[in-house]
Order: sequence, then C-alpha cells, then structure tokens
Amino acid sequence: MFSSIRVIFVIGLALSIMSATVPTVEPTKAVKKNLIKTVCLDAGHGGKDPGCLGPAGAREGKVTLKIILELGKRLKAEYPDMKVIYTRETDEFIELFERADIANRNKADLFISVHCNAALNKSAYGTETYTMGLHKTDGNLNVAKRENSVILQEKDYQTSYNGFDPSSPLAHIMMANYQSAFMANSVKFASHVEDEFSKTFKRKSFGVKQAGFLVIWRTAMPSVLVETGFLTNPTEEEYLNSEKGQAEVADAITTAFKKYKDEIEK
Repeated sequence: MFSSIRVIFVIGLALSIMSATVPTVEPTKAVKKNLIKTVCLDAGHGGKDPGCLGPAGAREGKVTLKIILELGKRLKAEYPDMKVIYTRETDEFIELFERADIANRNKADLFISVHCNAALNKSAYGTETYTMGLHKTDGNLNVAKRENSVILQEKDYQTSYNGFDPSSPLAHIMMANYQSAFMANSVKFASHVEDEFSKTFKRKSFGVKQAGFLVIWRTAMPSVLVETGFLTNPTEEEYLNSEKGQAEVADAITTAFKKYKDEIEK
C-alpha cells in the first residue's frame, strides 16, 4: 500500500516537473511584406522657378510647398515610425534630376510630387494624377512639356538629361518607357488619390493619366505627379491658395496613402 502511494507520488512529481520546464510556444505573427518605410514628398517648382501663376498672383511653387508640408505633418502623425523626407522645405530652386536623386539616395518606397495645373482656358478646372508612361493625348503631352521646361533654367541641362529636349514630342515619347517596373503600384496609388478628390471632396477629377515627366523619370520606386487643380482658374486659385483648400488636398492624399499602404503590405 505504502509503495503504491510512493509510486503515484513520484509519477505525479515527475509530471509536474515536466510541465513546468516545457516552454510555452507563442503563435508566430505573420511578417508583412513590402513595408513602406520611407516616403519622399516633392513640392513642384520653387525659387527662381515660380511655376504657373494665378490671376490674383498665386505662385505654384509656394502653393505646392504649403500643401507638401501639410501632407508631411499628416503622414508623420499617422505613422510616427515612417521616414518622411522632402526634396525642399523652403521656397528654393531644386533641379529635377536632384529631386529624383534625393528619393533614390534615401531609398524611398514612394515618391509624391505635387503641382498645380494651368490652361489658356481660364474656366478649366479639376484634378488629375500622372504616372510615368506614354502620352495618350496632346493634352497629356502639353502638361509634361510645361512641367519639364523648367530644366532650361538648370546649368548644363543637356548633359544632366542625356541631351533631352523639353520641346520635342519624340523625346518625351522615348523617355516614357522608363518606370515600367513600378507602373502597377504607381497607378494603384494614383487611383486612390483621384478617388479621394472626387468622392470625398467632390472635386472634378480627370482621373489617372500617363505622360513623360522628368521629375519621376529616374525614381527607383512607385512615383506619381499630382496636379491638384488649375491655378489659372480664379475659383481654383482661391481654393488652392487657402488653408482650407491646402488642408483638403493634404487630407485626400493622406487617406489615399493609407489605403495604398494597407493594400500592398498585406
């Protein structure tokens, strides 16, 4: 009787020791891929290059800078651990190739360039977001030629851009073959931007377009150029030059970024 009790006691003690020494196995968490760790924000034009001008005197380079700084604040508030870099934070002139180089040097995962549109027709209004690609229409080509003409103010631009002629349609078409590796994600983000403009803020949207822009030509990541509205339209000039308008544009791009980030990090 006594020996049976001792056997039971020994077995119980052994089991308790074994259970105490076996480590608890934590379930492994799925590691997200394609993490967006760095975003590069580019305010179009600036300094000696004012960009397009509004009827009341608003300068594209100053308007885009305010929008980009607002966008940066919102992104940092939403994602404190994400690195947000700027091609410029003051009203200064930065060469187009240097803007792309800034993004590349910092290994950015997304490049967002913000601009204001212009047209001879002062009643033209609305937004459109471009990715690198072929010019589907003369209108797309004209926008690209206008934005690219800033290189004429750069020193030795023919060497910097391999002899690129900003006035030549053929040069733009040849350049449009670049960025193909990032096209799908560029279009995905651009689509979210235009959806936010039209659905959330009820802006007229011309949708996602393609054209050859030097500023996103050499970027080694998904890249878009956002035309936030026509500064040559008096109503849109007032909107884009206001704190309300700049905040709404920044909010639209921030929300688009959230959706894009959630999609590609699954």
